[in-house]
Amino acid sequence: MKGITFLNPEFFWLFLLLPIVVYIWFRNKTKQKATLKLSSNKSFENSTSILVTLMPITLILRVLGLSALIVAIARPQTIDVDQRIHSTHGIDIVMAMDISGSMLARDLKPNRIEALKLVASDFITQRVNDRIGLVIYAAESYTKTPVTSDKVLLLNAMKSIEYNNDLRDGTAIGLGLGTAINRLKDSPAKSKVIILLTDGVNNAGVIDPKMGAQIAKEYGIKVYTIGIGSNGLAESPYAMTPSGEILFRMEKVEIDEALLQEIATETEGKYFRATDTESLKNIYEEINQLEKTKIDEQKFVSRNEKFHLIALIGFIILCLEFILQKTLFRGFI
Repeated sequence: MKGITFLNPEFFWLFLLLPIVVYIWFRNKTKQKATLKLSSNKSFENSTSILVTLMPITLILRVLGLSALIVAIARPQTIDVDQRIHSTHGIDIVMAMDISGSMLARDLKPNRIEALKLVASDFITQRVNDRIGLVIYAAESYTKTPVTSDKVLLLNAMKSIEYNNDLRDGTAIGLGLGTAINRLKDSPAKSKVIILLTDGVNNAGVIDPKMGAQIAKEYGIKVYTIGIGSNGLAESPYAMTPSGEILFRMEKVEIDEALLQEIATETEGKYFRATDTESLKNIYEEINQLEKTKIDEQKFVSRNEKFHLIALIGFIILCLEFILQKTLFRGFI
């Protein structure tokens, strides 16, 4: 509930007439005083009636009563505004994430996978009215979660993503894109989006990424591609000891930006390059702004009139003032 508003605030100009009311009261009071000439007034020095002292109370009542009536005709109201979502036209989004061994590179802190998980989780949290799915891929791919509106499920799935030996190492961009397309091709959503992220070059899988882009276009799916990795060299994994320890060394960062650009252009999406955690965060924020969800809202406005009680109070005060004039102060006013 909002504060009190006035439907006809222009009536507050009537308050400028109140000084005239006060002036008329004092003028009439002076004219109605009886005059009697005496040789001495010593006998009346202490005989002032208490009613004379109380006479201004009628003026006060008149001003208060008129003020209340002015406020009443200005129509004070309280306004309750109830906004309800009538319908939503959400967007179905699949995030296809590369989790190959190179995603353990430490040019993003603490590494590319962990930085991506943090930023992507924030993105999921912000997409309140959308359904989101997760696809992960290396040399193989699979659906981590189908397209769903259950944000708790999505965030838990995102948290559990890590590099392991469940998938053969490699970078099958076409396979990851194809799996994401399968999750969206039958979606009834008006807008369908894939966010495809990789840090390498397509070197595995049986699906040509360019063919995948053409299929996505046929299904009306827009693909935003993200190349993740610093320019130049990065501390990257290159081997694993028998005990399972991953060894790192400085290696050149290679991303097939031309391919990612072509996929994005073919599907009317956009290509981004994330060289650090901050730029990755900015990319997801930009996608968040580019893909706006249409929300239809109904606004219900309820006006509650408050002038009745104020008008009644003003009327009662003026009636009291009139009664006092005609009774108690009749001989004085």
